[in-house]
Amino acid sequence: MAEFFLELFSEEIPARMQEAAAEQLAKLVGAQLAPLSPRDIKAFGAARRIAVVATIDAEVPESASELRGPKLAAPPQALEGFLRKNGAAREELVEEDGYFLLRRNLPSRPAGELIAGEFAQALAGFGWPKSMRWGQSGAFTWVRPLRRVVCLLDGEVVPFTLGPVASGDESEGHRFLAPGAFRVSSAAQWREELRARFVIVDADERRERIRAGLRAAAGDKGLGVAGDAGLLDEVAGLVEWPVCLIGAIDPGQMALPPEVRELSMKVNQRYFATRDAAGTPAPYFAFVANIAANDGGAAIIAGNERVLRARLADAEHFWAQDRKQTLESWLPKLDAVTFHAKLGTQHARAGRIEALAREIALALGADAAAADAAARAGRLCKADLVSGMVGEFPELQGIMGGYYAEASGEGDAIAGAIRTHYQPKGPSDEVPSGVVSAAVALADKIDTLAGFFVIGEKPTGSGDPYALRRAALGVIRIVLVNRFALPLRQILDVAVERISESIFAAAEETTDKAIAYAQSQNVPVGARARFFARVTVLDPASGKQINSRVPEIFDFIIDRLRVLLRSEGKRFDVLNAVLDTARDDDLTRLIARTEALGAFLATEDGANLLAAYRRSTNILRIEDAKDGPHEGTIDPGLLAEAAEIALADALEAVDREAVRRLADEDFAGAMRGFAALRAPVDAFFDHVTVNATGAELRRNRLRLLARLRDVMHRVADFSKLEG
Repeated sequence: MAEFFLELFSEEIPARMQEAAAEQLAKLVGAQLAPLSPRDIKAFGAARRIAVVATIDAEVPESASELRGPKLAAPPQALEGFLRKNGAAREELVEEDGYFLLRRNLPSRPAGELIAGEFAQALAGFGWPKSMRWGQSGAFTWVRPLRRVVCLLDGEVVPFTLGPVASGDESEGHRFLAPGAFRVSSAAQWREELRARFVIVDADERRERIRAGLRAAAGDKGLGVAGDAGLLDEVAGLVEWPVCLIGAIDPGQMALPPEVRELSMKVNQRYFATRDAAGTPAPYFAFVANIAANDGGAAIIAGNERVLRARLADAEHFWAQDRKQTLESWLPKLDAVTFHAKLGTQHARAGRIEALAREIALALGADAAAADAAARAGRLCKADLVSGMVGEFPELQGIMGGYYAEASGEGDAIAGAIRTHYQPKGPSDEVPSGVVSAAVALADKIDTLAGFFVIGEKPTGSGDPYALRRAALGVIRIVLVNRFALPLRQILDVAVERISESIFAAAEETTDKAIAYAQSQNVPVGARARFFARVTVLDPASGKQINSRVPEIFDFIIDRLRVLLRSEGKRFDVLNAVLDTARDDDLTRLIARTEALGAFLATEDGANLLAAYRRSTNILRIEDAKDGPHEGTIDPGLLAEAAEIALADALEAVDREAVRRLADEDFAGAMRGFAALRAPVDAFFDHVTVNATGAELRRNRLRLLARLRDVMHRVADFSKLEG
């Protein structure tokens, strides 16, 4: 065994690229050194280097190879080319099964020879998201100028050249605290030497050191640090020797909205926000320096405080200027902001969201005042896109709209709805609560889904550029968390109709094709938009017809619901079984039925009844193929056995109870009622011969099994259940 060590030392690598680059290097080493059985591979990524260490065999063992050449009947030129390509002589070939074969015994090969011969070419093809050329390096590219390559096999240099750099055994420590080169003899010595030279090369160790350092520095002032895993990862990639410090925020600048202040600190300076004991924003910021200063960091802190004051002064300017206008006064400017070339401007979209939010609020049982508030919030929810603050910090869209709505006197309900209408942005994000806020958030997401489906911009297996999957999951989570009874197909129909009206209006203004098409269908002028929404619309760019997308959008949302259930460890096949029977578009009701069915199937009665259902349907499938279908009314006079009489009576009783409980949306109660079928079903199969010798008796018993199937289908299509 031998230790293989490789370090690629360069100018600063962007933090976002380091982890992926280290992983890629580990995979490359594993693939290139596969003949040497690499193991215990560990990769490192830091600001100025990526590296990998592995244990490998000392040599490639002796082996035999066999290459099949051209056919025996091939022209001489083919044989000559094969020999030339493989550096072989005619005498080395054997003839077998109509082909020339080249068999060779390959001698063992030292590991160093394999690395020196092939490694540089593999590294030259290393894939960086962005790379550059510099100096006299010619065609060679790297993420930043490459300065040193250390390549060692058991401490000895393996010679090769990568771009303008020859491999060696020298590396460097911290640029400022320990400049200059040092010799590397092993991976362990390299790590310890770097630590002595103020470089922590392990990313996980740097991350934990920063986390602990921030906690300690903030704790000295009785503060806590706001959690931000993404910022922590980024900062860990920016520094080699992390030193955590605390600076003060100018008290006057604490009047800024906390989202503005903290985003400015994060985006511009990579600072961490702090919290006091009550969890409210504190007038301090935490940051990580890359050097240990002799004065304890006093000068570094003072410099960062000056920079932050200037940054927040810019934010204060936008905050003051934006509040000089009302939120509504910005609406005309949205005409200059294109949402999508085929879907019009943000102003047109705000109008659609306004109408859809009102429709949703009313569907959720809101009174007229709440519906008006939802519509008003929908009308204003995109207005902050043209504000100075959102222009500077796009991440604050919606949030700033909420603040500006408050400043404009719009009221808490409207301001809150605007603030949260983009939520949830991810699986762990909170969802809007309350009818007004939820209606606006749903309208925003449903308009997005309807719009892009209508114009044919649907997600594919390889991409979802308009985040439609996230929008669908947002709709699902808002409905389920709030336990709303939302008629989803009806709302989708309204959304598609309004999108289609917008497209038709644009087409009507820009081309005669839409008008000509409507007239050719004898559609009255006032009904054109409705006709196009229900049947077809024209793409104003291409003139092609676009079909209504309601069923397709609903199926897309249901598919996302299946994904959500699967991610939560739940049986999505139970959802499929319920969907095929319920034909319901109320997601809350669907999930309630799904959970009730899942709980029933987990019981012994449920498992046995499912087995009986499958036995029944298997018999019916076979017999229906002979002379079926065996459906219709059961003849009580032909019920000869006590077990079949008991089953028929139980089915009628359970069916009546199921209908009543399903009407009351007592799904768990309906499932419990099905437990009463277990005993009569078991007795039926134990004591009754379904395929009786009498034809009428046989048909009647098959109808009884069909009745069992149909009664069970009151709650779900049990044939959709897996396992």
